[in-house]
Amino acid sequence: MNLQKAFYSLLAVALASSTFAFAPHTPVGVPSKHKSSSTFVMKDYPKPNVENTDNYRLYNELSSSFRNELKAAPANKKKVAIIGGGLSGLACAKYLSDAGHEPVVYEARDVLGGKVSAWQDEDGDWIETGLHIFFGAYPNMMNLFDELGIHDRLQWKVHKMIFAMQELPGEFTTFDFIPGIPAPFNFALAILSNQKMLTLGEKLQTAPPLIPMLIRGQDFIDEQDELSVLEFMRKYGMPERINEEVFISMAKALDFIDPDKLSMTVVLTAMNRFLNEDNGLQMAFLDGNQPDRLCKPMVDHIEARGGKVFTNAPVQEIVTKEDGSVDYLLLRSGEKVVADEYVSAMPVDIVKRFVPMKWQNMPYFRQFDELEGIPVINLHMWFDRKLKAVDHLCFSRSPLLSVYADMSVTCKEYADPDKSMLELVFAPCSPLAGGNVNWIAKSDEEIIDATMGELARLFPTEIAADEKWPSTVKQGAAYPNAKAKLLKYAVVKVPRSVYAAIPGRNKYRPSQRTPIPNFTMAGDWTSQKYLGSMEGAVFGGKLAAEVVAKKALGKELPPMKEVQQHIIEAAKKYEPRKPAGVKGQGAIAFGGGATLKKDNEKLLREVDPNQFVEA
Repeated sequence: MNLQKAFYSLLAVALASSTFAFAPHTPVGVPSKHKSSSTFVMKDYPKPNVENTDNYRLYNELSSSFRNELKAAPANKKKVAIIGGGLSGLACAKYLSDAGHEPVVYEARDVLGGKVSAWQDEDGDWIETGLHIFFGAYPNMMNLFDELGIHDRLQWKVHKMIFAMQELPGEFTTFDFIPGIPAPFNFALAILSNQKMLTLGEKLQTAPPLIPMLIRGQDFIDEQDELSVLEFMRKYGMPERINEEVFISMAKALDFIDPDKLSMTVVLTAMNRFLNEDNGLQMAFLDGNQPDRLCKPMVDHIEARGGKVFTNAPVQEIVTKEDGSVDYLLLRSGEKVVADEYVSAMPVDIVKRFVPMKWQNMPYFRQFDELEGIPVINLHMWFDRKLKAVDHLCFSRSPLLSVYADMSVTCKEYADPDKSMLELVFAPCSPLAGGNVNWIAKSDEEIIDATMGELARLFPTEIAADEKWPSTVKQGAAYPNAKAKLLKYAVVKVPRSVYAAIPGRNKYRPSQRTPIPNFTMAGDWTSQKYLGSMEGAVFGGKLAAEVVAKKALGKELPPMKEVQQHIIEAAKKYEPRKPAGVKGQGAIAFGGGATLKKDNEKLLREVDPNQFVEA
């Protein structure tokens, strides 16, 4: 027993010392044929064994159930209208088509993917909504790649995590996972073997508060939702440097916010998910743009089985019958969409604008008021030469930047032997996310200047002092041999990204089953254990498909999640009003990300003025 306690203590220390990212939207290798000054080269690694986990087997059984016990006979076949063509809506449609139903997806925008959408600029370069990484511990996503036969589109990287060293500009430190060492020992050894980020004394001081996570499990994790990461740390006497070295990086990677805003349940959930999977933290990049390489195979699968996917098909209103059930969807085109079942796969901030008057006094829908999306900015920066290329995801440990990757090295489609293209997550970017500056309201030039200054600080021997970007002149004056200059850039602002996982929010995430008999809820913000992430989106859509498939066969449905008593009381007093609906068109109108041109900025100021509140 004492040996077991000693192991738990050691493991907790290791976990506390790591700044891994179980990130919703963080995407880190392809052998390089080109010369480079980097000590890292482009190299793909074999697909790890992601199938040999309890979670994979569990969700693989759920996938199989749609083709077997949940398969509908012709008499039970349902037409299902799905609002939203992001990963969750497409996953819902995919599994319903497997079960013999006829899903029809209505996407408001001209591109699919939602938070993983991408589009080409005038030069033909791809602009992505976010930097996305696929983890070995994403069982539903790994199921999906297997079922679609596209595992070869994942470029797996060496099993390590890489961090920029702020105090040693231009240098990195790594956590290396030794092949053949099983979890959780591989995790512990990777962290404990790194001597650059925390002292042994700091690791030992951090361990005791985390031991209950290992012993009590999910009950302890759920109880911490009322505490921010910083509050948890201080309550249990963790050293302050843990925040600077560990939790700031972790919080921004997990939810784009700082530790004083992030629920500790999110951090503990991420730790717990990776704990017992040998390859849980091994990362992969998609080998190209998400619309072609991921969304299109999902659409092909759906349509080959009788379903349909429409873009440029925005919904104007959810029209209800006298009893409150859905009568039809009214599209902006004037078309009425009549189906047997209806699924919302919209972001929470958009769903709230569509709730019909007859539903507005229902506690289930009133709890949505407690949830909102968090702002984030994704940057693309093309340089005139090759930077020190790291074939992986990098944690910047910067006050402004969360994670980044040189996509010209990590992704086959974006490969360039002569120039680098960095994709960076800029966070926190507004007061809503705990930032000191409202970068959402700033111009693209101000954001890029601040980023160039940070890059010049982190990599002073590479980034040139460029008068076009004053911040580089301040940072780079001591390194006159630094040569890299910016050729072009794109700033993608996502005013409402994944739901803000601030303390106390988890209990308001709704079940996929709703009180409306023919209406089901999908989305990464609904209640499921993989947080707001690509995995959470796929899983949320899969769970919604399960509800619909079971209804069609008259099977027992999953229970509805309990609604908090204060929400029940508030719902009684709420005065219903006509749904606001969505104004305008395009990504910003429907909860996505875009380069914020004048028309988009005007629309955002009108429909979401909180985005422009100064810190």
